[in-house]
Amino acid sequence: MSDIKGLFTDEVVTKALVRDVELPGGAGTLALITLDNGFDHTKPNTFGPGGLTALAEALDSIAERTDLAAVGVIGKPFIFAVGADLKGVGVIGDRDTALQIGRLGHAVFRRLGELPIPSFAFINGAAMGGGVELALHCTYRTVSSGVPAFALPECFLGLVPGWGGTQLLPRLIGPQAAIKLIIENPLSQNRMIKGREVFELGVADALFEPADFLEESLRWASQVLRGETAVERPAHDGDWTPVIDAARGLVDLKLRGSSPAPYRALDLIALARTAGRDEGFAAEANALADLIMGDELRAGLYSFDLVQRRAMRPAGAPDKALARKVAKVGVVGAGLMASQLALLFARRLHVPVVLTDLDRERLDKGIGYVHTEVDKLLGKGRISADEASRLKGLVTGSLSKDSFADADFVIEAVFEDLALKQKVFAEVEQVVSAECVLATNTSSLSVSAMAAELKHPERVVGFHFFNPVAILPLLEIVRGDRTDDATLATAFDIGKTLRKSCVLVKDAPAFVVNRILTRLMGEIIATVDEGTPLAVAEHALDDLGLPMSPFALLQLVGPAVALHVAETLHDAFPDRYPVSANLTKLVHAGKPGVYAPDFTLDPEAVALFTGGTSPSTAADVRHRALTALAEEIHLMLDEGVVTAAQDIDLCMILGAGWPFHLGGITPYLDRAGLSGERFLARGVASVPA
Repeated sequence: MSDIKGLFTDEVVTKALVRDVELPGGAGTLALITLDNGFDHTKPNTFGPGGLTALAEALDSIAERTDLAAVGVIGKPFIFAVGADLKGVGVIGDRDTALQIGRLGHAVFRRLGELPIPSFAFINGAAMGGGVELALHCTYRTVSSGVPAFALPECFLGLVPGWGGTQLLPRLIGPQAAIKLIIENPLSQNRMIKGREVFELGVADALFEPADFLEESLRWASQVLRGETAVERPAHDGDWTPVIDAARGLVDLKLRGSSPAPYRALDLIALARTAGRDEGFAAEANALADLIMGDELRAGLYSFDLVQRRAMRPAGAPDKALARKVAKVGVVGAGLMASQLALLFARRLHVPVVLTDLDRERLDKGIGYVHTEVDKLLGKGRISADEASRLKGLVTGSLSKDSFADADFVIEAVFEDLALKQKVFAEVEQVVSAECVLATNTSSLSVSAMAAELKHPERVVGFHFFNPVAILPLLEIVRGDRTDDATLATAFDIGKTLRKSCVLVKDAPAFVVNRILTRLMGEIIATVDEGTPLAVAEHALDDLGLPMSPFALLQLVGPAVALHVAETLHDAFPDRYPVSANLTKLVHAGKPGVYAPDFTLDPEAVALFTGGTSPSTAADVRHRALTALAEEIHLMLDEGVVTAAQDIDLCMILGAGWPFHLGGITPYLDRAGLSGERFLARGVASVPA
């Protein structure tokens, strides 16, 4: 133990503070353990060796007593516990040490389920990873309806729940629901659930409101101890094989074997069907040790650090004090993207939002979309009826841009045509104040060119969202040649309020994500143009576990949009961005892509890719595509498109779904030997190969 604690010299130790509580109704004394690391909710409770030791000592003192009816565990305000202290992973240098960490967590947590008296977890706030597992070891669990985040995110990082989660959870709620929490949610952008869903899934036995959560939890515990309330849990003794096999198939589709963690988790869940605690916990500890020493965890932690730290403090952002107040927003256009933006601004900024378009039919369709989405949020219980009414009232439409006269921020979301966007901004400038910020949602065009003929070009900024707007967290904020600091500060302030991760990018063709994806797609399409079978090129990168294959991405974006971006980049970089004649034929044929509605290849679309006589192998396609990405990113860094390579990694993770387990695109290309160590020289943390 002392050896392990010596490694974690930077651990913020979570203490286990014990006090006696007399339960109502004469049910006896409950020893209440409060987990608290001495900081507020911005520094959550975690468990390193010191924290585990503190909890073990508290349980030692409780086990020696004969006057207790029960033991309870609760967290500090707003936080239950968020799991292992991941800062210490980097100092673990051998598998034996990693194995000791797994065994120590099991040894401490399992005591909560093996005491001679019942144990209660009172989940009062955010609970993740080891915090969830601690609760699972208790005999009973209550949860606050105000819990904002409850998750087992380990597979997201390249680990498995290693302190009991894979063994206890499927026995408690069944394999299918357990797989949802342990595997499906982490692989779906690390989705969290809230307190009510924790209860509905059967993870918690009772649900109470935040205001009197502990009081009601103690009252409920008293009723359980007195036999007035019985907790019944269904048995899950049937055949788990079909559920496990189906989940394995879904993981194959999503990752194609590129990350071992979800597969190890499935094996452990299957083991839980028959294994006893000793066998199951030992298997967990061994899996944890293997994965801690693996490359994917280090890579995942690099990605996690980017998202949790760099995204919170955007490089190059001006002083927030320069930001202007925004009390009204205008949106030019009422199409799908514009309507999504209107709802997002209304929901997060709580200010009036006015949509404009060319005719009443388009405008009504845009407003109708907003109302439909608000009704969906209401139906899912994510907003109240009052909030739904308020949102519908905030979003209005007008056929005249005069409605923008008192707007503080106007964003255009019209078709990707430079002349059209210049015309829109010229018209808007006629009616808005000189301080009103003008933003463009362009995905590839020059922000500086849009602003060039305006009286106040300094208040124009790029505000590039990713579709679907409500889900994808990235916002590329583009500084034009003449964009001033006040405009930029306002853009970053709004982006933060919208709950987006903002990255400052230079006004360069297609910015970051679209430039990289267009280069990737261009190389893949070029190999097909040269004669490579489309199916071979399409699946050449499968082993990376990307969220979708190149031609599936083409289907999502739409060939016309992809062609437009390719043409824009061809104008800027003709030597690296050719315009595929076959892609042009696909657009002229009116095809939505190369796939039919049932996602089988459309023979007519495939037949348009003709004329090549020099096919490549899948290995050649893969090497060509990745080498091209390394070259393009190197050039982008030379051009100063972003402050550092980490910003490209962040953009690709948040905007393109680059897998967490690959650890960012630039470290991956370094490890693959395709960048000549060029990115490491630019300050990217090394991730093992």
